[in-house]
Amino acid sequence: MVLELIRLLLGLSIAVFHRPLANKAMQYERALDRSFRARGVNLPAPLSDAAAENLYFAIGIFICLLEAGKIWIATNY
Repeated sequence: MVLELIRLLLGLSIAVFHRPLANKAMQYERALDRSFRARGVNLPAPLSDAAAENLYFAIGIFICLLEAGKIWIATNY
């Protein structure tokens, strides 16, 4: 039960701080993309900032819903 609560808080923290997390991840993604392109490897363009923020928010909410469902099932059955 404690592990589910920790996961729930992790999902909540991802959902709350989705913008700084996405911005930091996209900085690394763009640096990696520049590095590959400098070596002649053409990859698809990285996500936009808005798309990355939406993705991180969706992941955080998904984790919250999954863990809340697990907690609800564990307490009611």
